[in-house]
Amino acid sequence: MTEIPEHLLKRSRERRAALGLGGEAEGEPASSSPAAATPATTAQAAPAATPAATGPAPRAAAQAPVGPPPPKPDSPVVAAYKSRRRMPFWAMGALSLLPVWGFMYVRAVTDQAAAASGPLGEGAEVYGSCSSCHGSTGGGGTGYPLANGEVLATFPHIEDQLRFVYYGTANYNVAGIADYGNPEREGGPHLTGAQGPMPAWGEGANGELTDEELLAVVCHERYTLGGADETTEYAEEFELWCSEESEIFAGLEAGDYTLPTLHESVEDIIPIGTEPAPGSPPGAG
Repeated sequence: MTEIPEHLLKRSRERRAALGLGGEAEGEPASSSPAAATPATTAQAAPAATPAATGPAPRAAAQAPVGPPPPKPDSPVVAAYKSRRRMPFWAMGALSLLPVWGFMYVRAVTDQAAAASGPLGEGAEVYGSCSSCHGSTGGGGTGYPLANGEVLATFPHIEDQLRFVYYGTANYNVAGIADYGNPEREGGPHLTGAQGPMPAWGEGANGELTDEELLAVVCHERYTLGGADETTEYAEEFELWCSEESEIFAGLEAGDYTLPTLHESVEDIIPIGTEPAPGSPPGAG
Protein backbone atom coordinates (compact mmCIF):
# COMPACT_ATOMS: atom_id res chain seq x y z
CA MET A 1 0.00 0.00 0.00
CA THR A 2 1.24 3.38 -0.95
CA GLU A 3 2.08 5.66 2.02
CA ILE A 4 0.39 9.10 2.01
CA PRO A 5 2.87 11.89 2.37
CA GLU A 6 2.91 13.58 5.75
CA HIS A 7 2.30 17.08 4.48
CA LEU A 8 -0.90 15.97 2.78
CA LEU A 9 -2.15 14.38 5.97
CA LYS A 10 -1.35 17.51 7.90
CA ARG A 11 -3.29 19.65 5.41
CA SER A 12 -6.23 17.25 5.60
CA ARG A 13 -6.30 17.40 9.39
CA GLU A 14 -6.24 21.20 9.42
CA ARG A 15 -9.03 21.26 6.87
CA ARG A 16 -11.20 18.91 8.88
CA ALA A 17 -10.49 20.77 12.04
CA ALA A 18 -11.59 23.99 10.40
CA LEU A 19 -14.83 22.27 9.31
CA GLY A 20 -15.41 20.78 12.76
CA LEU A 21 -15.08 17.18 11.54
CA GLY A 22 -12.36 16.09 13.89
CA GLY A 23 -8.68 16.22 13.52
CA GLU A 24 -8.00 12.59 12.41
CA ALA A 25 -8.03 11.23 8.94
CA GLU A 26 -10.21 8.21 8.14
CA GLY A 27 -8.53 5.03 9.30
CA GLU A 28 -5.95 6.82 11.31
CA PRO A 29 -5.84 6.59 15.09
CA ALA A 30 -6.74 9.70 16.94
CA SER A 31 -3.55 9.62 18.94
CA SER A 32 -1.45 9.94 15.87
CA SER A 33 -2.72 13.48 15.13
CA PRO A 34 -1.13 16.28 17.13
CA ALA A 35 -4.22 18.34 16.62
CA ALA A 36 -6.50 15.73 18.18
CA ALA A 37 -6.04 17.19 21.62
CA THR A 38 -7.58 20.51 20.45
CA PRO A 39 -11.14 20.75 21.76
CA ALA A 40 -13.82 20.82 19.12
CA THR A 41 -15.23 23.99 20.51
CA THR A 42 -12.07 25.88 19.66
CA ALA A 43 -12.60 25.05 16.04
CA GLN A 44 -15.70 27.19 15.83
CA ALA A 45 -15.01 30.47 14.25
CA ALA A 46 -15.34 33.48 16.55
CA PRO A 47 -18.10 35.83 15.51
CA ALA A 48 -16.93 38.71 13.43
CA ALA A 49 -16.38 41.89 15.38
CA THR A 50 -18.92 44.67 14.74
CA PRO A 51 -17.26 47.11 12.41
CA ALA A 52 -16.63 50.55 13.86
CA ALA A 53 -19.16 53.13 12.83
CA THR A 54 -17.91 55.62 10.32
CA GLY A 55 -19.18 59.11 9.32
CA PRO A 56 -20.63 61.91 11.50
CA ALA A 57 -22.30 61.08 14.75
CA PRO A 58 -26.10 61.07 14.55
CA ARG A 59 -27.86 64.28 15.75
CA ALA A 60 -29.73 64.22 18.97
CA ALA A 61 -33.44 64.96 18.61
CA ALA A 62 -34.28 68.67 19.23
CA GLN A 63 -36.18 69.38 22.37
CA ALA A 64 -39.73 70.58 21.91
CA PRO A 65 -40.05 74.39 22.55
CA VAL A 66 -41.36 75.31 25.92
CA GLY A 67 -44.53 77.46 25.67
CA PRO A 68 -45.02 80.74 27.60
CA PRO A 69 -46.30 80.44 31.09
CA PRO A 70 -50.03 80.88 31.43
CA PRO A 71 -51.08 84.53 32.14
CA LYS A 72 -51.72 85.55 35.67
CA PRO A 73 -55.35 86.05 36.51
CA ASP A 74 -56.51 89.70 36.69
CA SER A 75 -56.91 91.31 40.05
CA PRO A 76 -60.49 92.07 41.12
CA VAL A 77 -59.99 95.77 40.33
CA VAL A 78 -58.73 95.09 36.80
CA ALA A 79 -61.41 92.49 36.18
CA ALA A 80 -64.10 94.96 37.28
CA TYR A 81 -62.66 97.64 34.97
CA LYS A 82 -62.64 95.28 31.98
CA SER A 83 -66.16 94.12 32.62
CA ARG A 84 -67.80 97.53 32.97
CA ARG A 85 -69.59 99.09 30.02
CA ARG A 86 -67.64 101.43 27.77
CA MET A 87 -68.73 105.00 26.99
CA PRO A 88 -70.24 105.25 23.49
CA PHE A 89 -67.95 106.93 20.98
CA TRP A 90 -70.53 109.62 20.23
CA ALA A 91 -70.61 110.65 23.88
CA MET A 92 -67.05 112.03 23.70
CA GLY A 93 -68.06 114.41 20.91
CA ALA A 94 -71.08 115.55 22.87
CA LEU A 95 -68.98 116.19 25.99
CA SER A 96 -66.43 118.19 24.01
CA LEU A 97 -69.21 120.57 22.94
CA LEU A 98 -70.38 121.30 26.47
CA PRO A 99 -68.15 124.43 26.87
CA VAL A 100 -69.51 125.80 23.60
CA TRP A 101 -73.09 125.16 24.68
CA GLY A 102 -72.38 126.80 28.04
CA PHE A 103 -70.94 129.88 26.35
CA MET A 104 -73.92 130.15 24.01
CA TYR A 105 -76.32 129.75 26.93
CA VAL A 106 -74.63 132.52 28.94
CA ARG A 107 -74.73 134.83 25.94
CA ALA A 108 -78.39 134.00 25.38
CA VAL A 109 -79.44 134.91 28.92
CA THR A 110 -77.09 137.91 29.30
CA ASP A 111 -77.89 141.30 27.87
CA GLN A 112 -75.21 142.18 25.37
CA ALA A 113 -74.00 145.73 25.02
CA ALA A 114 -74.78 147.03 21.58
CA ALA A 115 -71.68 147.67 19.50
CA ALA A 116 -71.12 151.34 18.81
CA SER A 117 -71.81 152.41 15.27
CA GLY A 118 -71.98 155.68 13.38
CA PRO A 119 -69.52 158.41 14.44
CA LEU A 120 -68.69 156.75 17.78
CA GLY A 121 -68.01 153.35 16.20
CA GLU A 122 -65.79 154.79 13.48
CA GLY A 123 -64.11 157.16 15.93
CA ALA A 124 -62.99 154.30 18.17
CA GLU A 125 -61.09 152.83 15.22
CA VAL A 126 -59.55 156.13 14.13
CA TYR A 127 -58.40 156.92 17.69
CA GLY A 128 -55.58 154.40 17.32
CA SER A 129 -53.65 157.18 15.56
CA CYS A 130 -54.10 159.45 18.60
CA SER A 131 -53.47 157.00 21.44
CA SER A 132 -49.66 157.20 21.20
CA CYS A 133 -49.83 160.80 22.51
CA HIS A 134 -53.09 160.89 24.48
CA GLY A 135 -53.04 157.33 25.88
CA SER A 136 -55.20 154.37 24.93
CA THR A 137 -57.91 155.47 27.38
CA GLY A 138 -57.31 159.22 27.11
CA GLY A 139 -55.14 159.44 30.21
CA GLY A 140 -52.56 161.64 28.49
CA GLY A 141 -48.87 161.38 27.67
CA THR A 142 -47.07 163.65 25.27
CA GLY A 143 -50.46 165.19 24.59
CA TYR A 144 -52.90 166.54 27.16
CA PRO A 145 -55.29 164.13 28.87
CA LEU A 146 -58.80 163.77 27.47
CA ALA A 147 -60.48 161.52 30.06
CA ASN A 148 -62.43 162.56 33.15
CA GLY A 149 -63.84 165.67 31.51
CA GLU A 150 -60.46 167.23 30.63
CA VAL A 151 -61.24 167.54 26.95
CA LEU A 152 -64.61 169.13 27.77
CA ALA A 153 -63.01 171.74 30.03
CA THR A 154 -60.63 172.76 27.26
CA PHE A 155 -63.25 172.63 24.49
CA PRO A 156 -66.75 173.45 25.81
CA HIS A 157 -67.81 173.69 22.17
CA ILE A 158 -67.17 170.82 19.77
CA GLU A 159 -66.46 173.32 16.95
CA ASP A 160 -63.34 174.60 18.78
CA GLN A 161 -61.98 171.08 19.17
CA LEU A 162 -62.74 170.22 15.52
CA ARG A 163 -60.90 173.35 14.39
CA PHE A 164 -57.80 172.69 16.49
CA VAL A 165 -57.57 169.01 15.47
CA TYR A 166 -58.06 170.05 11.85
CA TYR A 167 -55.31 172.72 11.70
CA GLY A 168 -52.88 171.69 14.46
CA THR A 169 -50.41 173.64 16.57
CA ALA A 170 -48.17 174.84 13.72
CA ASN A 171 -50.99 176.61 11.90
CA TYR A 172 -52.16 178.23 15.14
CA ASN A 173 -48.64 179.47 15.83
CA VAL A 174 -48.39 180.90 12.30
CA ALA A 175 -51.71 182.66 12.85
CA GLY A 176 -50.39 184.09 16.15
CA ILE A 177 -53.08 182.37 18.28
CA ALA A 178 -51.87 181.09 21.66
CA ASP A 179 -55.18 180.06 23.25
CA TYR A 180 -56.66 177.31 21.10
CA GLY A 181 -59.22 176.27 23.73
CA ASN A 182 -61.37 177.92 26.36
CA PRO A 183 -59.51 181.04 27.52
CA GLU A 184 -61.43 180.94 30.80
CA ARG A 185 -60.55 177.32 31.55
CA GLU A 186 -60.28 176.56 35.27
CA GLY A 187 -56.60 176.24 36.06
CA GLY A 188 -55.67 178.30 33.02
CA PRO A 189 -56.12 177.82 29.29
CA HIS A 190 -54.16 175.26 27.34
CA LEU A 191 -51.63 177.08 25.19
CA THR A 192 -50.10 176.02 21.89
CA GLY A 193 -46.67 174.46 22.39
CA ALA A 194 -47.22 173.76 26.11
CA GLN A 195 -46.94 170.05 25.39
CA GLY A 196 -45.86 168.21 22.27
CA PRO A 197 -47.12 169.89 19.08
CA MET A 198 -50.52 168.79 17.78
CA PRO A 199 -50.26 167.61 14.16
CA ALA A 200 -52.69 168.95 11.58
CA TRP A 201 -55.07 166.03 10.89
CA GLY A 202 -57.56 167.62 8.46
CA GLU A 203 -57.10 166.67 4.83
CA GLY A 204 -57.56 170.37 3.87
CA ALA A 205 -54.45 171.14 6.00
CA ASN A 206 -52.41 168.27 4.50
CA GLY A 207 -53.47 165.91 7.28
CA GLU A 208 -54.29 162.21 7.15
CA LEU A 209 -57.99 162.16 8.12
CA THR A 210 -61.04 162.77 5.99
CA ASP A 211 -63.58 165.17 7.38
CA GLU A 212 -65.98 162.45 8.56
CA GLU A 213 -63.10 160.54 10.20
CA LEU A 214 -61.99 163.69 12.01
CA LEU A 215 -65.52 164.33 13.28
CA ALA A 216 -65.83 160.67 14.34
CA VAL A 217 -62.62 160.68 16.39
CA VAL A 218 -63.57 163.96 18.10
CA CYS A 219 -66.95 162.42 19.03
CA HIS A 220 -65.13 159.40 20.48
CA GLU A 221 -62.82 161.62 22.53
CA ARG A 222 -65.69 163.69 23.94
CA TYR A 223 -68.32 161.03 24.65
CA THR A 224 -66.45 157.73 25.05
CA LEU A 225 -63.25 159.01 26.69
CA GLY A 226 -64.18 162.45 27.99
CA GLY A 227 -67.42 161.40 29.66
CA ALA A 228 -69.84 163.89 28.06
CA ASP A 229 -73.42 162.96 28.94
CA GLU A 230 -75.44 162.84 25.75
CA THR A 231 -78.72 162.67 27.71
CA THR A 232 -78.45 165.98 29.60
CA GLU A 233 -75.96 168.82 29.16
CA TYR A 234 -74.56 167.63 25.83
CA ALA A 235 -77.77 166.13 24.43
CA GLU A 236 -78.23 168.80 21.72
CA GLU A 237 -74.59 168.65 20.63
CA PHE A 238 -74.65 164.86 20.53
CA GLU A 239 -77.80 164.74 18.42
CA LEU A 240 -76.41 167.26 15.93
CA TRP A 241 -72.86 165.95 15.56
CA CYS A 242 -72.27 162.45 17.01
CA SER A 243 -75.47 160.40 16.96
CA GLU A 244 -76.05 157.65 14.42
CA GLU A 245 -78.70 159.90 12.85
CA SER A 246 -76.36 162.92 12.60
CA GLU A 247 -77.05 164.74 9.33
CA ILE A 248 -73.71 166.53 9.60
CA PHE A 249 -71.81 163.24 9.72
CA ALA A 250 -73.85 161.81 6.84
CA GLY A 251 -73.28 165.00 4.79
CA LEU A 252 -69.50 164.91 5.37
CA GLU A 253 -69.42 161.23 4.51
CA ALA A 254 -71.35 161.84 1.29
CA GLY A 255 -69.15 164.81 0.36
CA ASP A 256 -72.01 167.31 0.42
CA TYR A 257 -69.81 169.80 2.31
CA THR A 258 -66.51 170.01 4.25
CA LEU A 259 -65.69 171.06 7.80
CA PRO A 260 -64.30 174.51 6.83
CA THR A 261 -67.46 175.34 4.85
CA LEU A 262 -69.92 173.57 7.15
CA HIS A 263 -71.32 176.78 8.70
CA GLU A 264 -72.60 177.78 5.29
CA SER A 265 -74.88 174.72 5.20
CA VAL A 266 -75.80 174.18 8.87
CA GLU A 267 -77.24 176.95 11.02
CA ASP A 268 -76.54 177.69 14.67
CA ILE A 269 -72.97 176.34 14.82
CA ILE A 270 -69.71 178.18 15.41
CA PRO A 271 -67.87 178.47 12.10
CA ILE A 272 -64.84 176.27 11.83
CA GLY A 273 -63.62 178.46 8.98
CA THR A 274 -60.76 178.18 6.56
CA GLU A 275 -58.08 179.14 9.12
CA PRO A 276 -57.43 178.81 12.86
CA ALA A 277 -59.36 181.01 15.28
CA PRO A 278 -59.17 181.64 19.03
CA GLY A 279 -61.03 179.25 21.32
CA SER A 280 -64.55 180.18 22.39
CA PRO A 281 -65.42 180.67 26.08
CA PRO A 282 -68.45 178.83 27.54
CA GLY A 283 -71.74 180.31 26.39
CA ALA A 284 -70.30 181.85 23.26
CA GLY A 285 -71.78 181.12 19.88
